[in-house]
Amino acid sequence: MSVILKELRNIIPFINRYKWHFWGGLIFIVLSACFSMYQGKIIAQATNKINELIKQNSVENNASTFLFYLLEMVLLTMVSGFFLFLTRQTIIVMSRHIEFEQKNQLFAHYQKMHTGFFKTNTTGDLMNRLSDDIAKVRMCTGPAIMYIANTFITMFIVLIFMLNVNASLTMYVFAPLPILSVFMYVISNRINKQSQLVQEQLSVVTTHTQESFSSIRVIKAYARELFFENKMNEIGLVYRKKALKLAAIEALFGPMMVLMIGLSVLFVVWKGGTLSIEGKIKPGNITEFIFYVYKLTWPFASLGWVTSLIQRAEASQKRLNEFLKIKPDVNDDLAVINSEPSGIIKFDNVSFTYPENNLMALKNISFEIKQGQFIGITGSVGSGKSTILNLLTRAYNVNTGEIKMNNENIKHYKLHALRKYIAVIPQDIFLFSDTIKNNILFGIENKVDDFEIIEVCKLAGILNDIEQFPQKFETIIGEKGVTLSGGQKQRLSIARALIDKTKKIILIDDALSAVDTETEAHVLSGIQKISNNYTVIMVSNRYSALSKTNMVICLSEGSIIEIGTPDELMKNKEGYLFNLSSIQRS
Repeated sequence: MSVILKELRNIIPFINRYKWHFWGGLIFIVLSACFSMYQGKIIAQATNKINELIKQNSVENNASTFLFYLLEMVLLTMVSGFFLFLTRQTIIVMSRHIEFEQKNQLFAHYQKMHTGFFKTNTTGDLMNRLSDDIAKVRMCTGPAIMYIANTFITMFIVLIFMLNVNASLTMYVFAPLPILSVFMYVISNRINKQSQLVQEQLSVVTTHTQESFSSIRVIKAYARELFFENKMNEIGLVYRKKALKLAAIEALFGPMMVLMIGLSVLFVVWKGGTLSIEGKIKPGNITEFIFYVYKLTWPFASLGWVTSLIQRAEASQKRLNEFLKIKPDVNDDLAVINSEPSGIIKFDNVSFTYPENNLMALKNISFEIKQGQFIGITGSVGSGKSTILNLLTRAYNVNTGEIKMNNENIKHYKLHALRKYIAVIPQDIFLFSDTIKNNILFGIENKVDDFEIIEVCKLAGILNDIEQFPQKFETIIGEKGVTLSGGQKQRLSIARALIDKTKKIILIDDALSAVDTETEAHVLSGIQKISNNYTVIMVSNRYSALSKTNMVICLSEGSIIEIGTPDELMKNKEGYLFNLSSIQRS
């Protein structure tokens, strides 16, 4: 039990919040069991009455007496059933509330986690913990608690009723229990270990399924359906093997329970008959004890199932605890400023290494950006361009050096305040399965009129495309914007960034790579019109885009190799930007 509580103790605060449901449920279990067990007394009285009437040979003339016993049994059953209904309305309802809170707790925790967390954990595993693992914990906080409480309360009440009749016969009834306890302890440990393996393999299945659905267009393009189908089959076979092994272990409980109950009945008939012959108990007490034994059948039979639920919940809660114990590397521990940052940005000897792969992305980077400037960043693949943008939004924290905004270390800004005033147009565009209009207004908290939406769509060069759709701005674009082209996605993402006038900084991570040069020129012209209101930092490898900026930073292997205005860098007739322009013009 201590091993179980080690992992499941995290659900105790949730139970405490619904203590009235919990204690109310226990009270209803007691009342239900008392009314149910009292039926044994009625059975004993009826049996003794029958025995007495048989001796007097006058059974036919006492139908009304047995009708009264029948009505008593029906009434007791109805009252017991009513309290059982109230038990489910308290404990099971409590488990649903706890499930709701746990899902919110885990989802909120996911939201707080740093970018590296999502790179080292698969989406399938994250989803599995949020759905299947919490569902298994709910089975513990609901049915498991209800049935285990019912088992012990029923056993205690039955014990009182039995001892009130005969102590020695009671001992014979409960004699098999120590054997059952040892058996349950051994099997429970095996269930716990196997449940952990089953849940881990289920995460693998979920991950593969999620990846297959997300990349279905690529799979079809390369005709790899059979490969993914075979891989799913292999993963599924491993899961089936582990699940069947768990089912085989759990299946041992049923026969063991039947054996223990059968032994108890045999002891009642044998010992009870002996005591009845000796005149120490009445014949009706034998039927009463057999009734009690069978009343214990389901509670004890459910122990196997309940033990399985608890062990599965323990394995699942362990997986939840592992994630809940992870603290985000990027947090508000040093944050004291809750106001908006300015567009004045300074990198002071910044170095950064990605923790997931120990890849050093930046080496002693230093530069300063004035408010309202339009800055271009370029360089070869892996030179650290996108890393600069990631550090500005504190997707990661720098290893050494400082990033300042308005002469304040960005670690001093609350994360929400920092990110609220930065618009990000990522290279990997993500759009929601919603209308075009709602995707544009995704980051907006205040109401925006249609005229403003149209204006930003003009600036982003997407308005003509939208007007061609039958439903225009109300067009549903599908999961991840599947109905749009790559260029349309990028321009829609730009419109989403420009719609919010509260932004101070706009970060563009190669977000024009999928558009033609004419469209690119139109979009950049639109951005230049409003660039005085923002500080714009654009990552690009197109000279045509970089030539529109106020300053260009060229990177190589994490270091700045040249910096200056486009005209200054081109005058040298050498260097990275000049070579880039020569290649793209030729």
